[in-house]
Amino acid sequence: MNVEILTKNKIDVNHGLELLGDMDFYNETLGTFYDNIEKNLKDLKKFKESDDFENYGILSHSIKSDSKYLGFMDLAEIALSHEMAGKGSDKKFIEENYDSFVEEINRIVSVVKEYLGR
Repeated sequence: MNVEILTKNKIDVNHGLELLGDMDFYNETLGTFYDNIEKNLKDLKKFKESDDFENYGILSHSIKSDSKYLGFMDLAEIALSHEMAGKGSDKKFIEENYDSFVEEINRIVSVVKEYLGR
């Protein structure tokens, strides 16, 4: 695991270490994020398609929190905007910005996959 893979892809590992303490716990948390993200993406899509704004907002909040802990600062900002849209039942915002949200999640997943060697 080469940390440069993360840092060259705009992941603020130092921010993550400030919150999580050490590299072992950071890597463990990163692995958990990676293991859960596929299900989270399926659920996010399901909530969007069924206009379940409450659960869409809750899941976006969870993605935001994980992103902040792991130093995915761009994703954290995007997830926050989706969390607020879910809380406000802002279907138009969600529809117009969903694809870019998923693209950033997939970009992060690709980087994490390379870093973890999976």
